[in-house]
Parts: sequence; C-alpha cells; structure tokens
Amino acid sequence: MLLGKLFTMCELISFRMTITIIGSGKVGASIALNCGMRDLDDLILIDIVQGLPQGEAMDINHQLAEMGIDRSVRGSNNYADMVGSSIVVLVAGLGRKPGMTRMDLLQTNANIIREVSMKVASYTKSAKLIVVTNPLDPMTYLALKTTGMNKDQVMGMGGLLDLSRFKNFIRESTNVSSESIHAMVISEHGENMLPLTRFSCISGIPLSEFITDEVQSRIFEATRKVAADVIALKGATIYAPGNAVATMAESIIKDKKSVIPVSALLMGEYGARDLCIGVPTILGEKGIEKIIELRLNDTEREIFHRGMNSVAEAIRVIMH
Repeated sequence: MLLGKLFTMCELISFRMTITIIGSGKVGASIALNCGMRDLDDLILIDIVQGLPQGEAMDINHQLAEMGIDRSVRGSNNYADMVGSSIVVLVAGLGRKPGMTRMDLLQTNANIIREVSMKVASYTKSAKLIVVTNPLDPMTYLALKTTGMNKDQVMGMGGLLDLSRFKNFIRESTNVSSESIHAMVISEHGENMLPLTRFSCISGIPLSEFITDEVQSRIFEATRKVAADVIALKGATIYAPGNAVATMAESIIKDKKSVIPVSALLMGEYGARDLCIGVPTILGEKGIEKIIELRLNDTEREIFHRGMNSVAEAIRVIMH
C-alpha cells in the first residue's frame, strides 16, 4: 500500500505541468525570465549544449528568488524532461545575422524544427506549442504537420512581436501612453507584414485623429524594417520576443481570451487554405479558440496576399 502511494506521488511529480522552452540561447532565456517574472508556471530550459540550460536556469532562479517568486526553473539536455508540459516553446534553430532575411534560414532551420518537433510529439503531444524559430510562418506549419497536433494547439509568435514595435512607433508619434494604444499587425512575419493603421486607435479614437496620413505611412514602413535595424546594431532581438511569448502563454494558462495576432493554420479564412500566417486570434486555455477575420480593403488585401504567396512558396520548398 505504502509503495503504491509513493509511486503515485512520484508519478504526479514527474507529470507536473510546466512550460518547456527548447533552445536556451538569448531568446530562450529571455522567454524563461519573462514567464518566471509573471509567475506563470515552473519552467524547463532544454538545449543540446551541455551546461548552457543549467547555467541559465540557475541565473534566472536567483533573480526570481530575490523577487519573492516561488517558481522553479531547471535546465536539461534531455528532451524526455518535457513530459507533462502544458506549453512548449520552440526556439531551437539559427537566428538572423545582419543582412539576412528570415527566409535565408529556411532550409537549415527546417531540418532542426522537423527533428525537434518529432521529439515534442513523442513526449507531450497534448501541450500547446508556440513556435518562435524563423522563418516563423513556414516553421509553424512544419511543426504542426510534423507533430500531428490539432491546429488549435500550434501557433507562431510573430504578430505580437511586430505589434510591440508598431505600438512603440505610435507612442513616439502621438506622445500618449502605450496603455491607451490598441493596434494590430497581421500577415507574414517578414517582408510582407501588414501593420493595420486603419484598425488602430487610441482609447477608441481612430489613429487618424492624432497623426496625418504621411506619419501613418512612415510608421507603417518603420515597423516593417525595424527588426533588421535592431539586428544590425546588436546582433539579435531578445527582450521583446521574450515578452511576446510570455503574453501568449499567460493568455493560455489564465484563460484570458486575449485577442492576439499569431501565426495560425488557415483553412479558408482570408481566402487562404493549408498555410500558417499571422492573423488575429482569441487565445485561451484551449489554445487558438477563434480566428478573427477582418474586412481588409484592396491595399491591405494585396499585401496580405503577397504574404500568403511568400509563405506558400516556402512551405512548398520544405515539404517536398
């Protein structure tokens, strides 16, 4: 009887719900820190580099302890440790270098994502999977197809990162609090992203009431290009992606039903079929609970279709 109870306790501990982050570089560590600071769940950092995830976990634990946050972060080189995870964040792969586009990483990262996705399917197929690896949209599609997960379980973090940059430019141009700014960015996380100035507002007041069309156009272009500027200056984007993933994870874990742009599998929405691309969604405990289909004008639709075509071609390359 006693042995039976001990086994049950050990089994429960082994299957304790956690957030697993696969890839313990700067972005993976930033995601872990942001999730830890929000007190979302215990965390596991997994990486093939010996010592790296363990060292990052120790460092993050020290900060959380001083902040009074009683969460456990541990590092591992064993994929089996993700068993029981409620959320898995896939950051594994090469990052962009100065002068590179996201699509330059296509074949190399596809091989990595395919291999790691098979590990995810082996150990925790019931988890929600958040893909961060670039090029984001085709990698999200590849992870979805490789794991065999439900389409509502798998999403790519791209739109929320683009949105954070868009909101920053709006704040700088209007000199109002970021809390009052509501905006949206959709389409490809890449050269064909679509910041929706027409759908943006400040406390319900259209953005056009605060800035001219010329300034809106400038913000539109700046949002599309700023990631390359950050990479050219410091080598990688780190903090904003970490915050974006934590926001997505929080909406899922707390069932907040937040409206967040993510890369999702479309099956007829926006005229697209069988590809992943950035769209507004409602995120809750079931994952992607609804895709919101916006009524785009001709200009917006043209850009979105360019994004669809770019993603579709990338998917064709990696799936054949």
